Order: sequence, then C-alpha cells, then structure tokens
Amino acid sequence: MPFNLKGRSFLTLKDYTPQEIDYLLKLSEELKKAKYTGTEAKLLQGKNIALIFEKPSTRTRCAFIVACNDQGAHAEYLGKGDIQLGKKESVEDTAKVLGRMFDGIQFRGFKHQTVELLAQHSGVPVWNGLTDLYHPTQVLADFLTIKEYKGHLRGISLAYVGDGRNNVANSLMIGSAKVGIDFRIVSPKELFPSDELVSYCRGVAEETGASITIIDDIKSGVKGCHALYTDVWVSMGEEAYFEERIKQLKDYQVNMEMIKMTGKDDCIFLHCLPSFHDTNTTVGQEIYEKYGLKEMEVTDEVFRSKHSVVFDEAENRVHTIKAVMVATL
Repeated sequence: MPFNLKGRSFLTLKDYTPQEIDYLLKLSEELKKAKYTGTEAKLLQGKNIALIFEKPSTRTRCAFIVACNDQGAHAEYLGKGDIQLGKKESVEDTAKVLGRMFDGIQFRGFKHQTVELLAQHSGVPVWNGLTDLYHPTQVLADFLTIKEYKGHLRGISLAYVGDGRNNVANSLMIGSAKVGIDFRIVSPKELFPSDELVSYCRGVAEETGASITIIDDIKSGVKGCHALYTDVWVSMGEEAYFEERIKQLKDYQVNMEMIKMTGKDDCIFLHCLPSFHDTNTTVGQEIYEKYGLKEMEVTDEVFRSKHSVVFDEAENRVHTIKAVMVATL
C-alpha cells in the first residue's frame, strides 16, 4: 500500500520502517522506468531545492541536480564558501532562513548533528547526502541495484569488507536489518562498528528475519555471499591516517581470490565510488609513489570484471534520490 511521507526528512534509515523503505525502492523503480520510457511526469514542478555541500561530491551532487531537473524543480548549489553555515551564522538561524525560501534542503558534510539541526529548525524536508555517521541515500541505490540483479533483498547475503565503522557500513547495516538481509561486516577488530549500533541492528533483525554478523575472519565472513561491498580505506577528512589504514586493511582488499571465496560465480561487487583501483588519478599516483600500491580497497581486475555493478549502482543514485524527494515533497 502507498505511504504518505510528505513533510518527512530523510536523515538515517533508522527513522524509516521496512515498509517505508520498500515503498521508496518501488517508487524508485517506477520513476526509473518512466525516465527510460520518456513518460516521466514533473511532480516537483515549481519546487526550489537547496543543496548544501560542506564536502565536494560527484555522484551526490549530480544525482540531486539531475533528479531535480527531471522532476521540474530548481536546484541551487550552496558550496562551502557560498553561505555562512556555522561561521557567521548558526546552523539554527541558517535553517530558519533557508526554510523560508526553499521547499527542501539536501546536506552533505561532516557532523551528523548539522543535518539534524537543519531538519529541526527549517520546517521543510531535509535529506542527508552524507555525514560522518550515515549515508542513507547511497544505501537506497545499493539496494535498488541488488534487487535489479538478484530479484529480491530478503535472504540475500551481503558482506561489507573494509572499514567497518564508517558511514556507509553503518547505513548498510541499518538498512540490511530493516529489509531482511544476511549482512556481514568483515573488518579488523579495531575497525568494528560501535556496540550500540550493532545492538540496535540486531534488535531490528529479530523482527525482520535479518542476520547481523561482525567478523574479522575473511574466509568465513564472505562465504556464501551473493554480493561483496567495499569503500575507500580512508574517508574524506581522514587523509592523515592513510599509512595506518593500509596496514590495517591491506589483507581486506577485494580481489578475485576473495570473490572465489564466496562460492558464488554470480557474486556481484558494489562500491559507492570513487575507487582507488588503479593509478589513473592524482591521489592514486601519490599513493603508489609513497606506498608502492597500484590498487587499494579493490583490484582493477575485480573493478572491471563481470562481477562489478558499480556504474549501475552510481546511476541508481539518481532514481532513489528522486524517489525520496517526490515522496517527501
């Protein structure tokens, strides 16, 4: 049945029921089909959307802008130097100003508290494009991609391999608990997620039939998985920890040997991007010159293989973000 999500913010998947998440994914499928067939209705005609970016982005920025354009809304990009958020004007005051002018606000930045304050004081829907704790719009795109390749989510075995306490891992764990996925975080013990979040997700899993496993043993962790997921070893703003992360995570690189460990020839590989799978970037070249690594969290062989669905996943950011805006506006 349809849900009335109008006026709701989208800050973390904790705030959404399994049924509401399923509704957003089905709406994403409908909107994607409409775009492909040229039958898309402009459901956001006349809406004004503020896009606040403390952190730069390719996929999040482009997905929101394309989604707005497709739906007839006007998107205004507000970069780090464009507004006085938290500098000359408090987040609360900025929220109240923007809420008088815009119909919805996207925030991508550092502290999760900032997006919570925007939602608390703006009076309009606020969408989390990424914070230090959560990345919920990414996970909707991940789930849509898994559904497209596997036909369902409930009962899928998904392993996130790498830094098990970053924002993507957190949101994947919450989302997986909500939709009934057998979810594993395969990570060094020192990079395990917080006990509090694991406890919350396991509580949800008891009601949905999901399974939450936190493990440092790679072979056991990926065995039987339909999908493997990884992310960069060092998140934006943590570049000083590169050497430490390399030592911690070099054995957790997703490679063909790990794909074979799953025992699934049709195992798919996901990554939220960007990825350090070669030296064809400035950062990739610097890492190679400093540490001798041509590949980091995933090998180029896997990234370009039949298992990789990363560009379908990237495109799906548009469709799932569009669904969130349409549903909440």
